[in-house]
Amino acid sequence: MGRVITVPVLLIINSGSSSLKFSVYRLDTPLQARFRGKITAIGASGYLQIFDDKGQVVREQSVNVTDHEQALQLVIDWLINADGAFEIVAAGHRVVHGGTRFYAPVLVSEEVIDYLHSLIALAPNHQPPSLTGMAALQTLRPGLMQVACFDTAFHHHLPDVEQKFALPARPELDAVRRYGFHGLSYEYIAKVLPEHIGSMAEGRVIVAHLGHGASLCAMRERRSVATTMTFTPLDGLPMGTRCGSIDPAVVLYLLQQGMSADSISDLLYFQSGLLGVSGISDDMAELLESKIPAAAQAIEQFIHQTVRAIGSLSAALQGLDALIFTAGIGEHSVAIREAICLRCEWLGLQPDLDANRAGKSCISRADSPVQAWVIATDEEQMIAEQTFSVFNAHL
Repeated sequence: MGRVITVPVLLIINSGSSSLKFSVYRLDTPLQARFRGKITAIGASGYLQIFDDKGQVVREQSVNVTDHEQALQLVIDWLINADGAFEIVAAGHRVVHGGTRFYAPVLVSEEVIDYLHSLIALAPNHQPPSLTGMAALQTLRPGLMQVACFDTAFHHHLPDVEQKFALPARPELDAVRRYGFHGLSYEYIAKVLPEHIGSMAEGRVIVAHLGHGASLCAMRERRSVATTMTFTPLDGLPMGTRCGSIDPAVVLYLLQQGMSADSISDLLYFQSGLLGVSGISDDMAELLESKIPAAAQAIEQFIHQTVRAIGSLSAALQGLDALIFTAGIGEHSVAIREAICLRCEWLGLQPDLDANRAGKSCISRADSPVQAWVIATDEEQMIAEQTFSVFNAHL
């Protein structure tokens, strides 16, 4: 029998509370995903889908997986038995919160994991799944290089006036600051922006990452200078189930009314936003199709708060050159983009409604002083590039 040749690959992991998204990158230059996949409904009626680099389904089936370890084992088994016999040489993880310590990708170690555990309270519905994915892979592949890549890192160099709250300078408050999130998405957009808008990319740009989680980032010279999410991913715009910005005294009031801290956390993170206002769904597409008044109210709140935040960030930038839509709602919802663009005409944005409805990339008129574009994000690409960089540095 001939020798089996294995192909070295990076495994990129984005763990959710009951899902596992993954992608596979060969060690080529430039890095490009060869496969992408996801396992949904872990612990219930699981479902596996894997797509090749042309978007064609290569595997699709119901699966019985009770936890992330079993889900990852399923992915690893597929890689080992797939044509080409892939060998995982490193794994990269999306981690939402890096705290004050991590603002660049790092090798996963026990010390790193301990620190990331201490940040769970700052990202309770994001941090635990990432840590679960790391632990599962440690069990399945002891000694495999794992790299943590952080959503907060892109905002690390925010100006002091943006980072700091108006709180006294006390040691116990050192970690209380505006961190910013969705950084892997913003970093990707910043990287590809010149390909779309040329030299304007170095100017005053607002990127609207609008999805189940939503935020805005103001950029100058493709660096973050202000953003709507702050200490935690709860702040800023109303989202799928998160309330967005709220007077902190509301929390004090609810505590005084007898609600527990856990109940308040569940209210603000999982029962609010589009779901809480509409009473029916956290899915924007479903709400847009609904005829009930509460659905329209939820949509209006989302649009209004987004436009209000664009005005605020434009003030921080002292003007605006381009508005970029990305993520699930930003990339796919014609109606939401149209409503936001029309309400930004006062900024100089002259939308091209026909281009928007036709799904074009540029959705502003050619003579518009402020341009509007739709650019697909790719957080996994950034994780892969950061993981590859760390992998090379430790060969």
